[in-house]
Amino acid sequence: MDWEPGYREWAPPPGLGGSVACLWTSVVPPGGATRVLPDACCDLIWESGRGAYVAGPDTGPWSSAPTAGAVFAGVRLRPGAGGPALGLPLSALLDLRVDAADLGTGFGARLARLGPALAPAVALRLLTAAAAEEIAESPADPLVTEAARLLGRSRTQAGDVAIRLGVGERQLLRRCRAAVGYGPATLRRVLRFRRFISRLDTGEGGPAAAAKTAWPGGLDLASLAAETGYADQAHLTRECVRLAGLPPSVLAAARRPAAA
Repeated sequence: MDWEPGYREWAPPPGLGGSVACLWTSVVPPGGATRVLPDACCDLIWESGRGAYVAGPDTGPWSSAPTAGAVFAGVRLRPGAGGPALGLPLSALLDLRVDAADLGTGFGARLARLGPALAPAVALRLLTAAAAEEIAESPADPLVTEAARLLGRSRTQAGDVAIRLGVGERQLLRRCRAAVGYGPATLRRVLRFRRFISRLDTGEGGPAAAAKTAWPGGLDLASLAAETGYADQAHLTRECVRLAGLPPSVLAAARRPAAA
């Protein structure tokens, strides 16, 4: 496993893909300020010198400036898996980072035993094993998992999902808040934003030649807005500022090194 400076993602072990989006590691480079953007997931995290904690679902950007050389290992839980695995309504962790010992659940107590002095590879292995056992006992809410799949489509309206799933809007709202942290309307907004981010990171924001050179010159925001489910470019800009704290062209320029 690569522990060089930078962020890396790894495929989850077999059998966990339905609940775990990825495993990840990060070694902070000098001057490595971090801007974490909403993704409808929650993360089980181990940090060198700190130990284990949980990053709840975000509704806006989360900025931090960790110490250079700090090592992180994480398990990212898909929308619908976080609440059941942790044994508490995920709405209680909205926009928060909470030490495992403060969660007040059996799983939290287990995560708290992952001490800050562990070797990073050992911490990731133990974090993954703990997540796997908890997921086996308390799997993702299937209704919310399907709702997230439907809401991930560019033209699906949040109000139509309850009908498609054969449940009342109040039940869907309650179960989404428990398993994801917020309701289907916010889930749709975040998933739509992630489609935009994905297009930026894969260089699909404009003509191929321009996309490979520099943002924002080749960035076709009007087309990106239409293709990722926004009403127009102004709608994309408002949502990007709300969810990322930056307008689209500035966010694209900031992410360009990661996408190169």
